[in-house]
Amino acid sequence: MHILEIFDNPNQECDYTIHIRIPEFTCLCPKTGQPDFATLFLDYVPDKHCVELKSLKIYIASYRDQGTFHEAVTNQMLKQLVQACAPRFMRLRAEFNVRGGIYTTVVVEHRAPHWTPSMPVQLP
Repeated sequence: MHILEIFDNPNQECDYTIHIRIPEFTCLCPKTGQPDFATLFLDYVPDKHCVELKSLKIYIASYRDQGTFHEAVTNQMLKQLVQACAPRFMRLRAEFNVRGGIYTTVVVEHRAPHWTPSMPVQLP
């Protein structure tokens, strides 16, 4: 498994959200060995560190030959991303392509215990 690299958050004093779309995620079905394809949506509010994107790309590609269930891989990725960069908040949504007439979407979240999100701004 590729190690995720991080870098110092250049704006630690404020909350901001990083949105990352990864349209080419693949892994293998643990039952059939057939490829599973998904688009990953990673949203996070960094704390002291951010995930380095080339490292993330290589990390995601490392799943290509792994047999794993959708639920397991999504939770595993979130856990490893949180361990790497300890964000204030992180959400990973994995939208898997149709398989046997069924679409699967798995959403997992992490919220740091010390973090309280700001109130949303309501515009007229």
